[in-house]
Amino acid sequence: MSTAAISISGVSKTYRTGFWGKKFVALDALSLSVEKGEILGYLGPNGAGKTTTFKVLLDLIRPDSGTLSIFGDPADQKARERVGYLPENPYFYMYLTAEETLHFHGRLRGMKGEARKKRIPELLHLVGLEHAKSRSLKKFSRGMLQRIGIAQALVNNPDILILDEPMSGLDPNGRKQMRDIILGCRDQGKTVIFSSHILSDVEIMCDRAAIIRQGKLQEIVQVSEMLDNKVAHWEITCSSLPENSPYEDCIVHKTKNQILLKTNGEVEAKKMIQKIEESGGRVLSFGPQRVNLEEFYNQSGKEEK
Repeated sequence: MSTAAISISGVSKTYRTGFWGKKFVALDALSLSVEKGEILGYLGPNGAGKTTTFKVLLDLIRPDSGTLSIFGDPADQKARERVGYLPENPYFYMYLTAEETLHFHGRLRGMKGEARKKRIPELLHLVGLEHAKSRSLKKFSRGMLQRIGIAQALVNNPDILILDEPMSGLDPNGRKQMRDIILGCRDQGKTVIFSSHILSDVEIMCDRAAIIRQGKLQEIVQVSEMLDNKVAHWEITCSSLPENSPYEDCIVHKTKNQILLKTNGEVEAKKMIQKIEESGGRVLSFGPQRVNLEEFYNQSGKEEK
């Protein structure tokens, strides 16, 4: 059995906030594993514990209890050398150029000069910033800063990428480029865990999605299986309905030539089709509509309440 790239077991973290030091539970006995070579989407509302999870993994803060490991080793400094990190709001020295910034981060990661000279042009090409390599970061847009952020996370060619809201501030072209970069990392055998509020990106990229609320892991979803098998409802498109139809409440949208109806079950949908056709109506289309990740995410929140 292969060892997980990241293993979190029973990790809890409590902060004290405000003048009176009121306790706030950021992580509550969190257990989660990320397999080698997979992309895991980490979902949850603001304050759910996503960033705290990342900071605990990176040893930026210490957990109150629980254990962590990276590729089976305790998550000490040596293990963390194999990790690249993009924070949600990365800080840069804005007077440096893109090229100088990557040299700076390369030196922080212990890279020799020759290795940096070879790696940095590759990264600038990867994130589409070759044209701006000599431009100071203070002249960069929000999206360009996000791209230099992913470049610094990759500077030492890590085995694991931890990305906190990597799509933040990107236009549609920038999001596509970021998706291509992340998928390319998986193709190279890297492991990626990223948080996001853009659920369509999670659907496209992720092997699994973990949902966290109030510091507790709610559910882990195999994205492909959920999208293939989870039916939200059934839709019927027809040309007309009989007068005083019992299905008026099922109408979602109506035009001069078409009527769209929705029902929850396949059996009920087939009964509706039969009655529509018996009354002289014509069924134009019929089929299941799968649940998307946003609906699944919202359902998870309702179930918790």
